[in-house]
Amino acid sequence: MTAARIIACFSLLLLLAGSFGCASKQSSPSRGKTTREGGKKTRIKATQRPYVINGITYYPIPSARGYVEQGIASWYGEPFHGRKTSCGEVYNMYGDTAAHKTLPMDTMLLVKNLKNGRSTVVRINDRGPFVQDRIIDLTYTKAKTLGIISHGTAPVEIVALAESEEAPAAETMVAATPVKKKGVTGGPASSKASLATARIKKAPRKAKPIPDFDKGNFYVQVGAFVKIENARLLARAFAKRGRDVVIQQYPAAGMNLYRVLIFASHSLAQAKLYEKRLEAEGFRYALLLAR
Repeated sequence: MTAARIIACFSLLLLLAGSFGCASKQSSPSRGKTTREGGKKTRIKATQRPYVINGITYYPIPSARGYVEQGIASWYGEPFHGRKTSCGEVYNMYGDTAAHKTLPMDTMLLVKNLKNGRSTVVRINDRGPFVQDRIIDLTYTKAKTLGIISHGTAPVEIVALAESEEAPAAETMVAATPVKKKGVTGGPASSKASLATARIKKAPRKAKPIPDFDKGNFYVQVGAFVKIENARLLARAFAKRGRDVVIQQYPAAGMNLYRVLIFASHSLAQAKLYEKRLEAEGFRYALLLAR
């Protein structure tokens, strides 16, 4: 074999080795979770992916719109103060935040103590509480506002609030264009005219009205499945009872989940009673939603 042929073979081997190296890099899984929507890849936030605590899988819901829930509120303080929350923020037990198992981060909630009627507003920035029947974990400050520090827990109702576009009124100083009068070359009058200013007061933006949560289309989620066959099986069981059933598809952690929603009532009070009834039937994680 000639020297030229040996060099050519060696070059070919290097080229093939380089090609296999590039292929292995391209096929390595991405760290970020993505899902396809309309042919486009969309990254899903880490806080919106399903997670497992004590063997139970929790599925964060895509939207808090129309969300209403009743249950037990608790609070967490000193051991967690200064540590990072699930969204990466540092936990402040004197702040205005709270933890919820499935609501999207930054959801604003109205929390009402059903025993004494006190209420407050919180922002979700953490996950929890992972105790049966407890639906929200408050900071020390918010728990004190609601009057539940001494007992540690209290029955509450939480309602997702509408987003507000309200902006504070502001005054802006706008310099007027200098105006020169004919025959005037200077002096106090022309100086004042050239430095004239005008005050313009911006009108505050109106806040979006908070929707009426007492009336609407209320559903109870009784299950969420990876396989649509399992969702259909459960849906058929409720359809045989004469209930209206919806199978809703939504993306989570790079895959599509199918959740089964049972129409409860147009009345919030009646829907809550149906939710309790399903819990008594064995659907421990029945979840009341509005659509």
